[in-house]
Amino acid sequence: MQVKAILRYLRIAPRKTRDVVDLIRNKKAVDAQTILSFTVRKSAPMILRLLNSAIASAENTYKLNKEDLIVLRAFVDEGPRLKRSFPMSRGRAYPIEKRVSHITIILSDGKEVENTGITEVKAKKAEEVKVPARSATGVAGGKKVTKTKAVKKPARVATSAAGGVKKVIRKK
Repeated sequence: MQVKAILRYLRIAPRKTRDVVDLIRNKKAVDAQTILSFTVRKSAPMILRLLNSAIASAENTYKLNKEDLIVLRAFVDEGPRLKRSFPMSRGRAYPIEKRVSHITIILSDGKEVENTGITEVKAKKAEEVKVPARSATGVAGGKKVTKTKAVKKPARVATSAAGGVKKVIRKK
């Protein structure tokens, strides 16, 4: 069972809230509460309130146990930007964009992860990646493997209009 909680129009930039949301992704809900309560960022108390709301919704609506809940997905989207201007000298105005965040947290009890199309991190680590064996001739899986070398570009020499100063300009 999945429980979704959304916080819209939070007046903190999405770039700053993503740092906090990244801390709780794929953690148990109880551990995520502990992490958020000790995180010293402006958006941490708001995300903690959203997580508490999602947990309470899961307990009351769906009768799920708090200890079994996992933060399956947590992401931050950008909302509409508030356009403001900052007065500058000589009557000019400097534009300011105040960014707004939409935060979504999806909790799961861990039983229906396969049906959502989202694979668990543990399942990815458990799979073994098969690499074709290479022979002494450099053939891997029937295809010839070749190596390429990086070619250096020639340098140009530039002189200034005054004369004596020379610069070596190298293209990368």
